[in-house]
Amino acid sequence: MNRHSFAPVFFLLLFTSTLTYGQKTVADSINRLLAKDLPDTSRILLKIRLSSAYNFYMLDSAISVIKEASNEAQRLRFKRGEARALNVLGSVLRNTGELPQALESYFQALEICRAIHDREEETRSLVFIGYCYSQLGEGTQGISYLRQAEKIKERSILTDILLLTSMGTIYERMNQLDSGLIFQQRAYALLKKVPRGTLGSLILTNLGIVNARLKNDSLALKYYQDAIENADITGDLLNRGRIQYRIAELYHQLNNADSSMFYARLSFINSLHVSQNSELNASSLLANLFEAGGNLDSAFFYQKIAVAAKDSMFGPEKFQRLQMFALNEQQRQQEIIQEQERYKNKIRLIALLVIALFLLIIAIILLRNNRNKQKVNGVLLSQKNEIQKALTMLEDTQNQLIQKEKMASLGELTSGIAHEIQNPLNFVNNFSEINNELIEELKRGPAAVGSPAVNQEKATSIDLDLLNDIYRNNEKIVLHGKRADAIVKGMLEHSRQGTGQKQLTDINALADEYLKLAYHGMRAKDSDPIAIGFNAAIKTDYDNSIGKINIVAQDIGRVLLNLYNNAFYAVKEKQAISRKLQAVSYEPVVKVTTKKKGNWLVITVADNGIGIPQNVIDKIFQPFFTTKPAGQGTGLGLSLAYDIVKVHGGEIKVETKEGEGTEFIIQLPLV
Repeated sequence: MNRHSFAPVFFLLLFTSTLTYGQKTVADSINRLLAKDLPDTSRILLKIRLSSAYNFYMLDSAISVIKEASNEAQRLRFKRGEARALNVLGSVLRNTGELPQALESYFQALEICRAIHDREEETRSLVFIGYCYSQLGEGTQGISYLRQAEKIKERSILTDILLLTSMGTIYERMNQLDSGLIFQQRAYALLKKVPRGTLGSLILTNLGIVNARLKNDSLALKYYQDAIENADITGDLLNRGRIQYRIAELYHQLNNADSSMFYARLSFINSLHVSQNSELNASSLLANLFEAGGNLDSAFFYQKIAVAAKDSMFGPEKFQRLQMFALNEQQRQQEIIQEQERYKNKIRLIALLVIALFLLIIAIILLRNNRNKQKVNGVLLSQKNEIQKALTMLEDTQNQLIQKEKMASLGELTSGIAHEIQNPLNFVNNFSEINNELIEELKRGPAAVGSPAVNQEKATSIDLDLLNDIYRNNEKIVLHGKRADAIVKGMLEHSRQGTGQKQLTDINALADEYLKLAYHGMRAKDSDPIAIGFNAAIKTDYDNSIGKINIVAQDIGRVLLNLYNNAFYAVKEKQAISRKLQAVSYEPVVKVTTKKKGNWLVITVADNGIGIPQNVIDKIFQPFFTTKPAGQGTGLGLSLAYDIVKVHGGEIKVETKEGEGTEFIIQLPLV
């Protein structure tokens, strides 16, 4: 670097050295507390806080203090303090460019947290591990650890903020900018509920980064300026250097070389003692700026610094250590999985032994009972008739009690649907009573229709007529019993509270699977040997850019299956009408499409069937409303589908023309 470029850097160093007041004040306050006579565990926790303060403006002191705190915690077997110290140590090492050692420290903290069930600190460990993997370019692996942290409910609002902003940063680095912006905005919304501190500088900077990549330059610059102001207030050299580099980068993209040079120099000076990664970025940018300005000496100087920093962070030795650590961690995870599998096998073996012992005891008891039964069989034989009568009376009484209990439970459960099931149940009851009377007549025999002298042929004829009546009544009992059963089952399913968990699902595969299921199910229902088998043309148009979406797959599958069944029913009915009219040119068609529209997924199920009359179109999503003949539908399918889609934050619409076809449209949010 020549003497002309040294003077501005000197004054920048002098300027930035005055801005560490905030964190230094915190450190001084902690040092005063440490000078007092305090319990050992309190001193350890204070040293951890002191190292966290040093981390933002004096890395050497931060490393020294946190290692001292970690050693003291190990000596005192203060596991909670040791876990916190290891997490802070990992963050300090990460800022010095020692990513393998940082990961090792985080994983040690994670293991301790899980052993002592410190869920809050475990969440922090998982977040730090995920963020560290993202710095190494392993975004997918980083996301997996953040997802584990997301499942832990025992976490503070500050940890929530850190989790959200880390998630947003990883998505931004994976070029999923919309998702990255959403998570950063959620973190910023939570930040307003707590004092900003150094976390405010981090989140404002991350908002600036994602907006800059989205070409919202003025908004990005505003976030950067707010972040600089927050860093100045808190004395946060760590984030200040990072912010200044981002501003320099933005000005460089806007072809403002002077402003870019100014902020790159500030970033370089601020990063010298707090962040090797920021030092690498700033020196690389300065080398490019000096080279573009023709100042090759300065360009060469900063290029040497950038190369040295890069070798320090990502050199062969670090890469080898990182590979070794990853291999050891993978082996450790496999050992944990194997140990868990061994434990499960042990539990299974114990369970099988318990079951076998239980079955053996039951067998012994049954064998003993059987022998006792054989001994008393002779005595019981003489009392067989009395016992049989007693048992018959007992069974009748028991059946009556069970029936009363069932009816009482059924009355409570189906109070809201009593009107709908009353008619079919009346049929069941009435015809059951008639059957009982007819059966009693048959029991009385020929004497019931005349004197003993009545012609035997006439008695036989009467008996056959009664049997035919019973048979027809039983048919009606079965028909209306099935109808009542369908209504009850449908209503129970309609009122059931969903317990499914959302998960990432390939919607195209799900739609296609249930389409085939519905089609083959409809064909299997055609059992009339005289009728020609039902066939329909199935057309699909799936948008492969959708990917996987977060839904309850079982519930959405239920919605699709219902719509498919309705579509196949409609085209089958129209096919039957066409055959009666000898209109053989009709071809049943069911078409399913999926399409991504902005932040929405649109699923369309269309058919060229009989359509829906316009005078009932407003009622189709109401419970118990159906256009199908009695006994063929409960009227609950579309109502259930409507509720499921609403729970997913979407909507379902219908477009139809009577006699020409129907189209159901489902819209589900992708985010």
